[in-house]
Amino acid sequence: MTKRILVIDDEDGVREIIQICLESMTDWEVLTASSGREGIEIAQSEHPDVIMLDVMMPYMDGPTTFKQLQAITETCDIPTILLTAKAQSCEQQEFLDLGVAGLITKPFLPEDLVMRICEILNWNYMTYILSG
Repeated sequence: MTKRILVIDDEDGVREIIQICLESMTDWEVLTASSGREGIEIAQSEHPDVIMLDVMMPYMDGPTTFKQLQAITETCDIPTILLTAKAQSCEQQEFLDLGVAGLITKPFLPEDLVMRICEILNWNYMTYILSG
């Protein structure tokens, strides 16, 4: 069954890179949102299998967006992976303490992205990689 991934990031380039990477390496469907508010709306209507959420965004940052997603019945059970450029372990621990499924640090190598998502969510990597 095809997985559906929602990518919430205010940077167009980051959303595009993630979408291209995931769609070219897997059969996953990638939904995108450019803000926390838009992401919450899409999550409620589309109920993706996982949300990838940027930490640093204007207006509503990633942790605030995550807390709002957790407060909504339709979205509180969707695993969320934070995307962060903050590499310090104390900052990363603060994010994990929020209750997210995991963290992926930017920048990342496109070929590592699918593997990290599968590791975090305990999905079988080989099940999702398209043989080229």
